Amino acid sequence: QELASRLQGVLAMIAGLCAEHEEEWGAIDAIAGDGDHGQGMVLGSKGAEEAGAKALERGAGARTILVHAGTAWAESAGGTSGALWGAALTAAGGALSDDSAADAAAVVAALTSAVGAVRRLGGAQPGDKTMIDAAVPFAETLERDFERSAALGESVASAAAAATEAAAQTAELTARLGRSRVLGERSLGTPDPGAVSFSQLMTALAERLEGK
Repeated sequence: QELASRLQGVLAMIAGLCAEHEEEWGAIDAIAGDGDHGQGMVLGSKGAEEAGAKALERGAGARTILVHAGTAWAESAGGTSGALWGAALTAAGGALSDDSAADAAAVVAALTSAVGAVRRLGGAQPGDKTMIDAAVPFAETLERDFERSAALGESVASAAAAATEAAAQTAELTARLGRSRVLGERSLGTPDPGAVSFSQLMTALAERLEGK
């Protein structure tokens, strides 16, 4: 139950950060999209937090909490990003167990599984100006650095830094998918909101793991 409680704390942290950044993410999205990315992230993360809390109260373990949270995120947020974050949480849960504690390697596996699920469901490739542009460098850096050091906090911090850099670089790309594709040229010079939100949430996760 210790891991389950810690994961519920992460879900609460994510919900708080989404509320804090709602206007910022919405403003970025409004430049070439429909401006609802911030709102969707708030609705999804709140739904995930509430579902996780209910599961924890029933004595659920880590896997079940994340699977319930993933389902709730997708249902609460709707839209593409809701489906992607829902799939990410569900996949992360699938890499963990309800019955045993997770070591650092299991956490890394959960995070990389989450990114893999986003890639499969979204169908986007690096360069399409989506969350994938930040998520792929995150996963690749995480696996590489953890293999070298086996230090979870440091590895997630390095991965988050790579995601942040990659998210900033999406400003140089033209959107190829979704509604932003129609207004692709307008998106030039502005980073992708999904990449930005992903990188900011992973930075917060790294800080939490490092005890900052």
